[in-house]
Amino acid sequence: MPPDRAARLQAALERDGPTCIWCGREFAGLVLPTTEHVVPRVKGGPSWLANEVAACRRCNAARGHTAPVEWLEECRGRGWQPDEPRLARVLGDLARAIEARGGQRRARPYLDAQVRRLRRRGRAAS
Repeated sequence: MPPDRAARLQAALERDGPTCIWCGREFAGLVLPTTEHVVPRVKGGPSWLANEVAACRRCNAARGHTAPVEWLEECRGRGWQPDEPRLARVLGDLARAIEARGGQRRARPYLDAQVRRLRRRGRAAS
């Protein structure tokens, strides 16, 4: 049986540390972690650990179905401290997981476009 949502959230926290990927706030007190799908479920994103990160409730709710790279830019515009290297790693891990497991016809083109956009951002910033 695949791990449930709570187990995947715990694994994401262990993998990535106790901060929100989008705003950088540490999870403590009233700032609680939630499971955030990097490729949204409505875009075909799977509920796999490779597609999930920890985000605070505020960021998760505010993002909705916004594309991850677009939301990264929005977070920067709001003066937050998004974790771009973590996003790049998760997108790469997800691409490799899809390649290995197959399927995910809807998620593949969306994911590929996000990876390309993030790379262009990196080149433009250099």
